[in-house]
Amino acid sequence: MRNLVALVLGGGRGTRLYPLTKYRSKPAVPLAAKYRLIDIPLSNCLNSDINRIYVLTQFLSVSLHRHIRHAYQFDPYHGGFVEILAAQQTMDGGTDWYQGTADAVRKQMRYLQQPDVEYVLILSGDQLYRMDYRAMLEAHQRAKADVTIAAIPVSRDQAGALGVMRCDEAGRVVGFLEKPKTDREIDLVRTDPAWIDARGVPSRGRECLASMGIYIFNKATLIDVLEKTGYQDFGKEVFPASIRTRRVQMHLFDDYWEDIGTIRAFFEANLSLAGTGAPFPLASAEAPVYTRTRFLPPTRIDGASIRESLIADGCQIGRGSIIENSVIGVRCRIGERVVIRHAILMGTDAYESAAMRVEAGKRGAPPMGIGDGTVIEHAIVDKNCRIGRDVRLVNEDGIEDSDDADDCVVRDGIPVVVKEASIRTGWRLAGRHATATA
Repeated sequence: MRNLVALVLGGGRGTRLYPLTKYRSKPAVPLAAKYRLIDIPLSNCLNSDINRIYVLTQFLSVSLHRHIRHAYQFDPYHGGFVEILAAQQTMDGGTDWYQGTADAVRKQMRYLQQPDVEYVLILSGDQLYRMDYRAMLEAHQRAKADVTIAAIPVSRDQAGALGVMRCDEAGRVVGFLEKPKTDREIDLVRTDPAWIDARGVPSRGRECLASMGIYIFNKATLIDVLEKTGYQDFGKEVFPASIRTRRVQMHLFDDYWEDIGTIRAFFEANLSLAGTGAPFPLASAEAPVYTRTRFLPPTRIDGASIRESLIADGCQIGRGSIIENSVIGVRCRIGERVVIRHAILMGTDAYESAAMRVEAGKRGAPPMGIGDGTVIEHAIVDKNCRIGRDVRLVNEDGIEDSDDADDCVVRDGIPVVVKEASIRTGWRLAGRHATATA
């Protein structure tokens, strides 16, 4: 893999993940108690012996930069790097904000024009999956392809939200349709399930091959496409055009894969990791998930009941508390008799000192963490939040989406406490606009 570099696309504004993206970029959003979304593609790269990785960022990237700097350091003898390529202005014309995924790569092209680079792997920074990219590169080389794209079998019901490909007998992509909605459109790109079965992947009723947004380009092909066109997006422009003029090969993948683009998708993916028989096992001897090393004490549990949950390091969980099917992030302080069900708590960036607690009290804010007697169900609590005693964070009125607020908003029916918000004692989520009532 020495002649390959990886580009991880940091994504745009992340509006569908708001308010988790109010203060951070999508790849920096915390995941599974102790990780961040960016750790998934970076871990896949390292487990595939890829150690030259660029991360292209633009929006709210400070916390992402900090995380990468602390988590991914390589020794000087074996080389390798994870380097941030932020949008910037230079003396060259047109080098400013990225206008799309392809435009982002175009504006950082000089980092690809190295003599020892033959292949470029392009990845998304907000997907949850485990893949060995070596197998994909071998398939690319074997087919003598210009471009190879990873594809996953999906059912007709799922196809309407994805880009669907049609391949010939040899696996060359000959057709593509973005988000087909009708049966007639799906029939145009449908794949015979027997073709999928014949390649060692059980079709199980799935008859469409969806793009995963994971590409391998020959470097010369990628540079030629980007220099000769003004295409701004890989999925909508570069890939469909390449089908007509290049040899585009499909690489079949059949394992857990989730595109975490919305609050609902993020919420369900996290809770699936906490449940019994998680579809994406975090514990893997062959392909671990890497992240920042923290020197935290073990979690202390004092007479609490915990079931089907992920608990990170450094937490304190009080007597009589109940935690079910939830994800509890680093340094969480949970008081006594707290009930947390089907919820995500992201923890804190640092422990609160006595002086900090006194200062917060002067402002009328509760201590960092979750106060005694609070109930949190089907909700997300972002980092560094202060939630008082006897708070009820439950969407009992069935609010689907609420107006923006500094403390709590509802997205996709899920209450989200905004990062560093303070929720007073006795607070209730109520009303059409998620107004707070004492």
